[in-house]
Amino acid sequence: MKIDYRPEIDGLRAIAVISVIIYHLEIVIFGRQFLTGGFLGVDIFFVISGYLITSIILKELFISKSFDFINFYQRRIRRIIPVLLVVMLTSIPFAYFLLLSEPLLEFSKSIIYSLTFSSNFFFEYIGQQYNAESGKFKPFLHTWSLSIEEQYYILFPLLLVFIFKYLNRYLLHFLIIFLMISLILSHWGAKNYPVFTFYFLMTRMWELLAGSILAYFEIRFNQRSNNRIFNILLPSTGLLLIIGSFIYFDDKMTHPSFYTLLPVIGVCLIIWFSQNKEIIKRILSTKLLVGIGLISYSLYLWHYPIIVFEKIIGFSENNLQAKGFLIILMIIFSLITYYYVEKPSSETP
Repeated sequence: MKIDYRPEIDGLRAIAVISVIIYHLEIVIFGRQFLTGGFLGVDIFFVISGYLITSIILKELFISKSFDFINFYQRRIRRIIPVLLVVMLTSIPFAYFLLLSEPLLEFSKSIIYSLTFSSNFFFEYIGQQYNAESGKFKPFLHTWSLSIEEQYYILFPLLLVFIFKYLNRYLLHFLIIFLMISLILSHWGAKNYPVFTFYFLMTRMWELLAGSILAYFEIRFNQRSNNRIFNILLPSTGLLLIIGSFIYFDDKMTHPSFYTLLPVIGVCLIIWFSQNKEIIKRILSTKLLVGIGLISYSLYLWHYPIIVFEKIIGFSENNLQAKGFLIILMIIFSLITYYYVEKPSSETP
């Protein structure tokens, strides 16, 4: 079931994917890496995904009192798999010629695990720290986040529909309890088991649930905030929290943890309080940001293999012009897969 289109959410997606790309490109300006907290763009994606998926499920449940699981999962597969396959098939020749035997074997395994939405398990199993130097030579390391989202898409609808049908009056209670348990586990785990905590759904679920709770309130009461003062002030606060996190956080921070609440709350403030004619909504709804947001999935998939293979070849070496060329390359490939693969697949009935 379709939900009302909100261009500012595509704007948020654009900010998320831009921050991740800049972080992975390791752009240095005046001797300092730019956007050291850019990896938090993935956390923005999590909140948005939780919000959108829960909106779809709850709107169908509230209207028809039932949910078409087959249609839901078919749409997820058509949305995710075709572009992922294209990126993988394009990457295989480069991996064959550029990777040594052991990294090539690991690359092959990462493809299999990515296609089964379990690459987060694989990278945790081999002990791959996300911010470690070795991770910069694994073309599909970034699919760990895709695996977490898909695992949420598989499990969460089953749980949500069950609670809606049999424990409806306690639905919000369950969402809040699950969020709190996941958040506490993530903060504790990030200090004691950082690799495990970084990659697993249980310690990432609270970010998706933050978006899910927003969707619950919106669908349940058929509106978001109608307080004009809050609608003016809080989206700006949210954007400052997000940008501040990108600038002042780095990959040495305890993450995911209570600290990650800052960008997550920032996203929630924008989603809940942004309204028509308000400044932040207008900024996020500009054609450029919306356009980047629309291709953000393709852009996210393409960016890391391109960066990894370039790093192996080594032609940019902190050259800003060369890195600018890489960004152009990412955009070109993303536009091709968006218009010729992603969009046609998503629109298939």
